[in-house]
Amino acid sequence: MGRFENSVLLAVDVQNDFCPGGALAVPHGDEILPAINRLSPHFPIVVATKDWHPEGHVSFASRHDQEPGSTIRVDDLDQVLWPDHCIPQTRGAEFHPNFDTASVKLILHKGTKKDLDSYSAFFENDKETPTGLRYYLEGHGIRNVYLVGLAKDVCVFSSAMDAHELGFQTYLVTDGTRGVDVPEGSLKKAEDTMRDAGITFVTSEQLLS
Repeated sequence: MGRFENSVLLAVDVQNDFCPGGALAVPHGDEILPAINRLSPHFPIVVATKDWHPEGHVSFASRHDQEPGSTIRVDDLDQVLWPDHCIPQTRGAEFHPNFDTASVKLILHKGTKKDLDSYSAFFENDKETPTGLRYYLEGHGIRNVYLVGLAKDVCVFSSAMDAHELGFQTYLVTDGTRGVDVPEGSLKKAEDTMRDAGITFVTSEQLLS
């Protein structure tokens, strides 16, 4: 455990709706599971997030009679619209069955407010309302955040940027995440932004070698 002392593995939204066959499937999203499962036992703390949206959530295209993938303004925030996804008590909201959660210490539900979306594990999309994760990690002496999960250019990206801006040493495990690239070009933009910010890109093999 020594190498990952003071470190957390943050597994973002490894849920059925973001994997093949789900309502908002990330291409090859299920291919990240072996890397996540290999890494998890090596970390003193693993935190897993879940998108957890009520019916009629602000991010659902169906609420606004719009097409998924379009962007509208809601309360002075840009809101990308998605298919209905990750509704509690549905299969889509559950973790992928191949996600080994034995090492998970905390499950954090986000996006629970009907009229406010939440991409980041640290803040709601208003960038003001904290989820409490920062204080949980600081209370456990965590200084390093290693990110895996879905999707690289949406919730993983927002979580990584917030972790970095909050002062954590931040790493993206590249074989432990995949992107949705909606709208097109967002995946490369997210990768470039993270690199420019100083977030370190690593593979699970490099971490365990």
